[in-house]
Amino acid sequence: MQSADFIKALFEFVVLIFSLCVHECAHAWMASRLGDQTARMQGRVTLNPMYHVDPIGTLLFPAIMIFGPFIGFNFFGGMLVGWAKPTPVITRNFKRITRDDNLTTFAGPVSNLLIVLVAFAALVIASKVIPNGHMVVLSSFVSTFRPAGAMQLQPLIMLCTLAILINLSLLFFNLLPIPPLDGSRVLRNMLPYNAVQTYDRIGGWLSYLLMIFVGGYILRMLLGPALSLIYLGLLHS
Repeated sequence: MQSADFIKALFEFVVLIFSLCVHECAHAWMASRLGDQTARMQGRVTLNPMYHVDPIGTLLFPAIMIFGPFIGFNFFGGMLVGWAKPTPVITRNFKRITRDDNLTTFAGPVSNLLIVLVAFAALVIASKVIPNGHMVVLSSFVSTFRPAGAMQLQPLIMLCTLAILINLSLLFFNLLPIPPLDGSRVLRNMLPYNAVQTYDRIGGWLSYLLMIFVGGYILRMLLGPALSLIYLGLLHS
């Protein structure tokens, strides 16, 4: 295994942890803006990983996905997702409970979308300012999805490309209606009372299995077209 592959894996791990922290910080910040200071009082309006790390979702699961192939374990097929410690929200502190809870919930995925847009803008700027930039950006963008040793990668472009890949993954993954993902909270707010009681019983290992298998399948189905759209945007920028 090329040393460049391991360096790329380290980049992936760092970008994933950073993106998860941004996601949870966005939840906490929005909840605070809308009247619930629970997360702020617990120090969650911060990008410091110490306040957001979940041992399984932030460290173990991503480490297996990213570093597993180095020891021949590639069960997750290149899927790059994870989760952080849930941001505490007490909805009775909101003025308009359903609306404000949904806004707080959507703040996380929106933060991932903003990272995608910033990374895309950085790639467009790089294509304009570096020598032969358009070709360099396009070739490095494509090369990031191949073994790193197959082609010389530009670190900044690789970082931006990984930021796009990981944050698109987190965006799609968190919008799935599987507890405790963000999409499940929005769906829960739409259900009648009796259905909510049944829905709340979904949890534990069932949720993990649904996230890994169902979520992984849907994620791979959505990522291809999304990344193709990003590539077309770079091609015509």
